[in-house]
Amino acid sequence: MIRFLTAGESHGKSLMGILEGFPAGLDLSADDINIQLSRRQKGYGRGGRMKIEKDQVDIISGVRYGKTTGAPIGLIIPNLDWENWGNKVGVEPIENPSEPLTSPRPGHADLAGVLKFGHDDIRNVIERASARDTAMQVAIGAVCRKLLQHFGIEIISRVVRIGNIRSTIKHSGFLIYSNEMVDKSPIRCLDISAEKKIIKLIDKCKSVGDTLGGEFEIMVDNLPAGFGSYVHADLRLDGILCGALTGIPAIKSVEVGSAGDTAIAGKGSSFHDSIFPSYKKLFRRETNHAGGIEGGVSNGSPVILYAAMKPLASLTQPMESIDLATGKAIKALKERSDVCAVPAASIVGENIIAIAITKLFLQKLGGDSLKEIEAHYNSWGDKWHTCSSPE
Repeated sequence: MIRFLTAGESHGKSLMGILEGFPAGLDLSADDINIQLSRRQKGYGRGGRMKIEKDQVDIISGVRYGKTTGAPIGLIIPNLDWENWGNKVGVEPIENPSEPLTSPRPGHADLAGVLKFGHDDIRNVIERASARDTAMQVAIGAVCRKLLQHFGIEIISRVVRIGNIRSTIKHSGFLIYSNEMVDKSPIRCLDISAEKKIIKLIDKCKSVGDTLGGEFEIMVDNLPAGFGSYVHADLRLDGILCGALTGIPAIKSVEVGSAGDTAIAGKGSSFHDSIFPSYKKLFRRETNHAGGIEGGVSNGSPVILYAAMKPLASLTQPMESIDLATGKAIKALKERSDVCAVPAASIVGENIIAIAITKLFLQKLGGDSLKEIEAHYNSWGDKWHTCSSPE
């Protein structure tokens, strides 16, 4: 069983993370993590912060001579912007602290955070509630996906909608693209026509000080059948994965497979995925409306998830708010932000799902070392009954 913790503030000295329970014997380098950190920093619509930060991880424990040891893996990502903010977010007391921020942004954690912790300065909330923490989550997810890749499990994503512009490229529920293909697009969208329209929309919103949300798709390919369970609600795979994605800042809803209007408006005979015989007693599916999950359990088809991200709450043309110190009407505070972070959120989503899948993977095939896990995995053989794609 793995568990992880992160710490650090958006403009503090660094982000920190500890991943505990990870098996020994897996090849791991900083480059494996930095690839994912670099992907997170890209995407059209990002703000000025990404021009400052050059996220690179420092592995400080749990790896020796390029292999994991079974000890907790300690990670640090320095915040280069710290030098510009040190007097505002420093640890030690100072004579002249910065003026308290007292005008909360609608849609952000500002108001709820000061009410929860009794702060009189919103800065105390902003620093930890910031999506900057997702950099460390991505780093931890990168470690986990290295283990999953060892067993052939891949996690892929793409943006399918930003604002009111949706990609027209759909798929049958089986893998038709790779991250290498998607990463070539500044929007991470496979539809070139939609990409051009989205870029224009982002530019327009930037010019008027507004922000945009959207939707991204995540596919988990080659996940064997049998992960998750129908015996208790908290063990259901769909519940676990949806909960993981809604833990990402600004993610407001998640769908599994062909959910939403398609499932509601259609009939069972056209929605559910028929089962056909295949080679060597395996089975095949010609559709994957279920998104690879039936009864809370993976069924061998690719797991497909859709996550919807709201427009970001930091606007350069701020909304109406109140001054918490006086109770009077005031404009909400302005904090540096992205216009659109949906492409970056899709990368965060991939790595968050990697953490969730790895937890389940180790629960089912647990072992203290990679060799133990490989032995458990291989002992299942054909019992995995991985679904084949349409013939």
